[in-house]
Amino acid sequence: MTQAGPADSPLRRFVGEFSENKAALAALVVVAAIVLTAVFAPLVAPQDPYDLASLSLRDARRPPGYVGSGGYTHLLGTDAQGRDLLSAMLFGLRISLEMGLVAGGLALCIGTAAGITAAYLGGRLGGALMRVVDLQLSFPAILLAFVLSALLGQGKLQLIAALVVAQYAYVARTAHGAAAAERHKDYVAAALSTPLRGRTVLWRHILPNALPPVIVVASVQVAGAISLEATLSFLGVGLPPTEPSLGMLIANGFQYMLSGRYWISVFPGVALVVLVTAINVVGDQLRDQLNPRLRR
Repeated sequence: MTQAGPADSPLRRFVGEFSENKAALAALVVVAAIVLTAVFAPLVAPQDPYDLASLSLRDARRPPGYVGSGGYTHLLGTDAQGRDLLSAMLFGLRISLEMGLVAGGLALCIGTAAGITAAYLGGRLGGALMRVVDLQLSFPAILLAFVLSALLGQGKLQLIAALVVAQYAYVARTAHGAAAAERHKDYVAAALSTPLRGRTVLWRHILPNALPPVIVVASVQVAGAISLEATLSFLGVGLPPTEPSLGMLIANGFQYMLSGRYWISVFPGVALVVLVTAINVVGDQLRDQLNPRLRR
């Protein structure tokens, strides 16, 4: 009987199945390109939007292709503060990815811990914990995040806290369902009959098998956190006006739409849609591959 070679390894099989979906592969390339551009934004951007000395109100609301007072061309025009819109968008993508990854990662950790702990404990204590989660899920995430942001004030840390509280319940519900299914299987009962501690069984046996659906939900929550940040910044309760986030750029240009200065809002809006759509497509592909029932 022959053994499987390196070509049959789970990682290569996973990559091969992922590459078969052209839309998912293109979305992954888009996400990777945006991440690299955001990471190297200070080197790529033609202007530092945080440098007030390089800004001039005489260059405010200039159309795409305008040659500014600094001597370089504003390819996508300028915003109401005279900032190069392309530079502001690059730094805005950086802020959006930072908010999405940090908030999504914290929501993943907190929600997973709450969900599998409730599934392991069971009984009244586990049920009470999940009732709190279900109560939170009865409220729209945007409403909860809006109220928390208004109470906590503007700032990155305050916004991250609001996003985590608004999103962890989705991860907790998914983790609880997956962990509860694993909790009643024979291998878990066999592990509990050994001298192993309960928390060892929880983290060594239940958690690894409950992670695949949780990872899929976490990828969707990253896109959700980016959308929530943009929405809250647009409504004026997210990041402060000095931060060139995509939501803030859209809000700054919204009042000039009727006067024909569309570029201030349209270009950041297109960048936001492309980023969120690409992350969702990648998340859908992960769901199809990590869930055996959805495999072809």
